[in-house]
Amino acid sequence: MRYFFHIGYNGHTYSGWQRQPKVNSVQEVIETKLSQIFKTPLTINGCGRTDSGVHASQFFFHADIEQEWDFDLKFRLNKVLPHNIAIFDIIPLEGKPHARFDAVQRQYDYYIHTYKNPFLSQLSSYYEFDNLNLAEMKRATALLPKYKDYRAFCTTPDKNEHTICNVMEANLYTTPNGDQFRFHIASNRFLGKMIRIITGKLLKIGTGNMSVDEFEHLLITLETPGMLEIAHPTGLYLSKVTYPYLNLPPRTEFSGLQQKDWVAV
Repeated sequence: MRYFFHIGYNGHTYSGWQRQPKVNSVQEVIETKLSQIFKTPLTINGCGRTDSGVHASQFFFHADIEQEWDFDLKFRLNKVLPHNIAIFDIIPLEGKPHARFDAVQRQYDYYIHTYKNPFLSQLSSYYEFDNLNLAEMKRATALLPKYKDYRAFCTTPDKNEHTICNVMEANLYTTPNGDQFRFHIASNRFLGKMIRIITGKLLKIGTGNMSVDEFEHLLITLETPGMLEIAHPTGLYLSKVTYPYLNLPPRTEFSGLQQKDWVAV
């Protein structure tokens, strides 16, 4: 039987989702605990690959588990996993659905705070900017769904079969007092560090170091900029993953940031 696991994690102490030699990954931690519970090696397949330090308030992986069990697996797994990884749901699915290849949409949110705050330091990116030009940042954000090729917003474009992304949504939000910001984007796929590169460009626009026309020029010409200002990983969240057969609401209580009264710019 194939099972989908609906999870969330704080990625601050992990070198990303994917198992890699000699580093601490979310995948390796979960595989180790699952294998210990079932006393047999188990491999899991995630819905994507988050970078080192990046969070997921909604994430799915699938696992094939032949053994039946007569205990509360969600409770037991949550008990043995570290505090920064949570299992929300375990869903049996018929056939061979794939957590990564079957996803039709992924949504990400990037959080920024503009004042030093010890309680946000692991959950949001700190940029001490005053008087960001939100109107120009909004103009640039609105351009994103109008273009399909994101070659200019990828660290290694030639490693991909193509650089086409169907960006369905792109919005900018702020808190009522204007000292925190959230960039939201949804697409069928994303390229390596694409969201952090876009966020870096938006911040350049907000501080007057880049024009909206220059930003659009990259989307039109597909020229890779000489300098890629990549935003910090800390503020980035994979926040929703949608399948043709599975569309669960995110467990927003996973991050207190997501409970704020965000206002569209």
